[in-house]
Amino acid sequence: MFLMIEIDSDKPIYMQIRDQVIEGIASGQLPAGTSLPSIRQLAADFGINLHTVNKAYDLLEREGFIQLRRKTGAVVQVSGTLSDTWNERLQALMAEAYAKDVSSAEILQHCQLILGEFAAQHKLSNNS
Repeated sequence: MFLMIEIDSDKPIYMQIRDQVIEGIASGQLPAGTSLPSIRQLAADFGINLHTVNKAYDLLEREGFIQLRRKTGAVVQVSGTLSDTWNERLQALMAEAYAKDVSSAEILQHCQLILGEFAAQHKLSNNS
């Protein structure tokens, strides 16, 4: 799995890392048991502060996407249910679309398209 960090992005680096790891899990590129790079290694690879990577990994652990282990480091291990923050983010996205007069049908179409893309990527990853 590739991580692409955009230093000049409005999105904080720790959120870029978090989101891309979750997308890797959803697409099947990061199945359960996959080891992620260590915090120090990822920070060194991107030339970013290790506290930034630590923040991303801590968030991923709290949200139930990875486990942080002393000897093996960060390992993909999805558990639990959707967090309250997920509902808050979804509500904000829906409000944004609604405020811009996007129809319910169009919102659902976008959701179905994105879910379909993840399903197709997941199927490809499992066949590799």
